Amino acid sequence: MFRPTTLKTHPKTEPAGIQDRIAIVIATGAGAGFAPKAPGTAGAIEGVLIYLLMDSLRLGTYFPHVIIFFLIIGTWSAYRVERFWGEDSQRIVVDEIVGQMITFGLAAGRYPLPWHHVVFGFILFRLFDIVKPFPLRRLESLKWGIGVMADDVGAGLYALVVLTLARKFLGA
Repeated sequence: MFRPTTLKTHPKTEPAGIQDRIAIVIATGAGAGFAPKAPGTAGAIEGVLIYLLMDSLRLGTYFPHVIIFFLIIGTWSAYRVERFWGEDSQRIVVDEIVGQMITFGLAAGRYPLPWHHVVFGFILFRLFDIVKPFPLRRLESLKWGIGVMADDVGAGLYALVVLTLARKFLGA
């Protein structure tokens, strides 16, 4: 007799095919999610590197498109790998990549950020991602990979606002 199982209590143990393997590559940020310590930080560093690469190549105008692309494929991959790793596994870091990229969303293609702003943006994002101020923790309960991504999108937006205000009012 067929009995449906819940994600949390009975995840699959093995990826089924090529789509699952592609989802793993995306969800783990091409392997950053397998970092033995602080995989979320490793994913956020990838987000910083994507911003810096696009900025150095003068492709910042396309940064919002890249964020949307990563958000879409990240949600799909998170949903897919949750089936065998369980809900919001630490190995899923595409959400940190997207959230960190959002932190630099206003600067990309408009004005260069000095290195200390990039570092400050990184610290802000990690702080908001870890602390999860209201309502970020609630967003984690959303299903189908959306909850995995939504709290980090929110953390990225919080960091974006603080970084932008600091730059404007403190001249930092």
